[in-house]
Amino acid sequence: MPSHLSADHPAAQPPPRGSVDALISQTRRLRGDMDAVRRDAPADGTDPEGRWQRALCDLAMHQLNDLDAHLAQLRDGPPPVPVEPEAAPPAVRAVPAASSPHGSLISRVGSAEWNLLTDEASWSGELYRIVGRDPAAPPLTLDELPSVVLDEDRPRLTSMVTDCLIDAKPIDGEFRMLRPDGDVRTVHMMGEPVLDVDGSTVSMWAVLRDVSELRRSQRTVSETRDSLQRQRHVAQTEHRLAVELQEAVLPPWRGSLLPEQGPGTLELAARYLPSSTSALIGGDWYDAFELPGGDTLLSAGDLTGHGVTVTSGVAMLLGALRGMAVAGTEPGRLMTWLNQLFDASARPTLGSAVCCRYRPQSRTLVWAQAGHPAPLLFRNGTGRTLTPPAGVLLGATSGAVYGQAEEPLEPGDLLLLHTDGLAPLREGSSRPAAAHTGRPDLIDTDDTGGTVETGEGAAAVSRLLGLAPRFGEARTAQDCVRTVVEEFGETERADDACVLVARVTT
Repeated sequence: MPSHLSADHPAAQPPPRGSVDALISQTRRLRGDMDAVRRDAPADGTDPEGRWQRALCDLAMHQLNDLDAHLAQLRDGPPPVPVEPEAAPPAVRAVPAASSPHGSLISRVGSAEWNLLTDEASWSGELYRIVGRDPAAPPLTLDELPSVVLDEDRPRLTSMVTDCLIDAKPIDGEFRMLRPDGDVRTVHMMGEPVLDVDGSTVSMWAVLRDVSELRRSQRTVSETRDSLQRQRHVAQTEHRLAVELQEAVLPPWRGSLLPEQGPGTLELAARYLPSSTSALIGGDWYDAFELPGGDTLLSAGDLTGHGVTVTSGVAMLLGALRGMAVAGTEPGRLMTWLNQLFDASARPTLGSAVCCRYRPQSRTLVWAQAGHPAPLLFRNGTGRTLTPPAGVLLGATSGAVYGQAEEPLEPGDLLLLHTDGLAPLREGSSRPAAAHTGRPDLIDTDDTGGTVETGEGAAAVSRLLGLAPRFGEARTAQDCVRTVVEEFGETERADDACVLVARVTT
């Protein structure tokens, strides 16, 4: 049986003041550090993870404040007995308000003792304030106490009190009280029986603490945690759907994209490189498609946004692009019609693209671009950027007209199409994964309306052109793609990227 208080048990002596002061100092240092963490927590109320972090910080601060107050009470000892004020007329006596969530701990901790021999009760002034009872009114007896407890919590209180009085079990539990002003407070009650010399229970004492704000903070933490878990589940599901849709839309990059058909045709290989700073699937794409008559359609591009919506947009764009190319539409005209399609879309968006039509009979490349990096041509161990024809971002300008260029190719030439996501994230940059295409730090327009690489985009192109000697030594297009992945694969990129390599067979 647990030990019980005896009616003649001597009062416990407080611990040494120095040790408690040291604990108070540690608690206050920790509280200061915790407050700094709370100030750094995201304040954006729309972010579930930020709300959860903020709620945890608030809960930790609440508990540290209480710990500081508990230690101060332990150091200073019980508060002095207040001098009873002169009774005020009943007409002007007011019921004390509920303790403020920012009030002192003393105002939220009360005590009581119920004498079973005399049926008398003794309450501290703090308990009167917690319950919201008029200090002039007599304290509630054990039989009367359930009358202020919510109906669903009364059995719990009755069980705790009965176990204490009959079986001498300590009380340690919570219940909710309804105050006269209609406010509901959660109270944590701890107590023990007081026994006489023959072991009979003569009274019961208890300490009651108002834990309403603490429990409210804990509920907030739980609710924000659940919200964060739901958001992560939705994000994981959307990511899985986006990956499956992307894999269904883009040609497989393992192995050659199209079968080789003899000299002058193209050996193709490609690779999709995910962002290193975002788990979301972006709008980067590539495509290689054999057209009626033996021509080959090559394309690459990038749509704004991330996730299932943008991936479905890529599927729509590739379907339209292939359909118009099969109908014989030349790249410049094809871009003009794609821009009209973007302009008429129910969901306004921007996109960049490069579209090439290769004619094996004449080894000629006809191509157009819309705000996209120009193809790179490698020949005899050197590389250069093709001069781009005029072309603005898809969806940027209604009625835009796109130029077209031709480039004669030779056996052994290597053509490289890529998206601007290859550009590395600058050290110290806080820019998130790219939310738009044709970023000003990557692409600009020249006097003729063609696109030119700037900033990080120019640096990425320079690195690609520097791979020319290694491309010359590569035996297959797939080896060239591996070379690009080795060069850029470990780079901390802010966006997804695609690389498409086409080599003219000899």
